[in-house]
Amino acid sequence: MTGYYISRNYKSLFNAAGKAKTDCEFILQEMGFKNLGFKQSSIPNSALGTIKNFLGITYALLRLPFKSTLCTQYPLNKFRGYVLFIAKLKRCRIITIVHDVRFLKGRTGSASKELKKIITSDAIIVHNQAMRDWFVEQNVQIPIIVLGIFDYILNDGLPVQNNKNNGTKPYKVVYAGGFGDGKNSYIYDLDTLEKNDFKMKLYGIGFDYQKLKAPKEESIISYEGAFPSDEVAYRIEGSFGLVWDGTSTEECSGQYGQYLKFNNPHKTSLYILCGLPIIVWDKAAISAFILENNLGIVVSNLKDLSDKLEQLSNEDYQKMKSNIDSARTKIISGGYLNNAVNKALQSI
Repeated sequence: MTGYYISRNYKSLFNAAGKAKTDCEFILQEMGFKNLGFKQSSIPNSALGTIKNFLGITYALLRLPFKSTLCTQYPLNKFRGYVLFIAKLKRCRIITIVHDVRFLKGRTGSASKELKKIITSDAIIVHNQAMRDWFVEQNVQIPIIVLGIFDYILNDGLPVQNNKNNGTKPYKVVYAGGFGDGKNSYIYDLDTLEKNDFKMKLYGIGFDYQKLKAPKEESIISYEGAFPSDEVAYRIEGSFGLVWDGTSTEECSGQYGQYLKFNNPHKTSLYILCGLPIIVWDKAAISAFILENNLGIVVSNLKDLSDKLEQLSNEDYQKMKSNIDSARTKIISGGYLNNAVNKALQSI
């Protein structure tokens, strides 16, 4: 059986959401799915990108064979309804890879409207068990496949081990993300923690040294710059990767922080590729995957992080690094999505 997908234009090379979707296209192609649309592109201009997407999707839908299997990705902004309408007219089977649920992110007030856009499918692939449970609670009847963790494709292969830590303390904790418009403002409060016996290395757009609560030379924070999503993995160096979003060091708060209860942050996969064990909020959905596979530690409040790191034996840390090595090989090869798509195919 030949499956199909429709490639599109992705605006930003720095954007983690775009990276996740382009990686899915690559993995689908490696699995034997065929792109019916125009070649993938990264035109930054929104108007031009929209025009290209409309023309490419129209071209693809004209070519879509009757009664075939189409793998889609959600969200698809303006054109999902158009794609589903034509695919259903052609009696195609539809698999949807869910990247974001805007209702869970606090971006829309209607769960039912969004669900209609997602579940007009024959099977869906969701991030984790917590997200699956939410769909089941909404009385979704179609097969719901759990991904586990996002894959992360790099053209130049696995980074040389960016984690050369053999138990040396203080640990260097990496955070990769955006810092503009108040996003992840908790970062600026790390210097005020009563105990912060670790170093923070930041990668991403929008960091402002003026917002630090300690003089730059006394701060535990160092800003390492911003890099495109397919390059940053080769730049990151540290001992751990931190998965923590929001405005507070006490918990993952605010819109982005609370969304961690349902989503798999793409940065988790990035850290693993770099050979870094994970530090994650204990209420984050991805924490179950991290603990089950012994890929890191969980913490409920960042004030406790220093004590957690202090109690970690070198033997425990090296075991985590060994487990990370196994996971990174599967992540860079597209193993998780490959498994999920095959399960979806078997279910429809």
